[in-house]
Amino acid sequence: MVEVEIEQMQEKIDAGILLAQQRLKEKCKKENGELVVMRDGEVTHITAEDLAKME
Repeated sequence: MVEVEIEQMQEKIDAGILLAQQRLKEKCKKENGELVVMRDGEVTHITAEDLAKME
């Protein structure tokens, strides 16, 4: 693969990750659920209500 193809593939991967994150947030809000994420080496719980406030 040439460098341009690698960059294009990386952009597609990044876009896919962002789309997956957005869908996960939307699902969490729809189901009034909770996300569990790792932040600064600590496990953090984010409620659907907190997600709504972040936007």
